[in-house]
Parts: sequence; C-alpha cells; structure tokens
Amino acid sequence: METVLIFATVLSPIILALVELVKSTVNVSKNYIPLMAFIIGLIIGALAYPFTDLELVLRLWAGGIAGLSATGLFELGNERRGKTRDKRNDHDIKK
Repeated sequence: METVLIFATVLSPIILALVELVKSTVNVSKNYIPLMAFIIGLIIGALAYPFTDLELVLRLWAGGIAGLSATGLFELGNERRGKTRDKRNDHDIKK
C-alpha cells in the first residue's frame, strides 16, 4: 500500500497539469472537473507500466487517488466567494 501512495504522490502533479491543460483548451462544466481528473488519473496510472512494476489494479488505484487529490490540491489554492446555499431565506436559518 505504501508503494501505491508513493506512486500516487508522483502522479498527482502530472495529472494536475493535464487537467489544467484540458480546462484551458476545452469548455468543461466545473461540476465535471473532479470526474475528469479521476478519469485522467486512471488513464495515466494504466499507461505508467514502464515506470513501475506495480500490477495494473494497483496502478489504477494510484491513478484514481492521484486524480482526486490533484483536484483537491487545485481547489485549496482556488479562492471562491459565497456559499453553496446563498439563495435560502433567513427564516430557514432560524428554524
């Protein structure tokens, strides 16, 4: 398991760069970015067989973990204003 986490750590910045590349070239809804990062992570994990001796399943796990962590890593540095439920009424809060 340690090897999978180390491999995911190595893949994460690569996947982050690829996700940013796709976001800048293709118009993608913000809701689909984590799914896109996960899929890119799976693809990169599967294609990384020359660089590691991990089995395919473990490379896919590492790629999926790296894809999801790359999205979270980017969102940490991304400043967002407002809340998800801005449109609710004040009387809903008091209940």
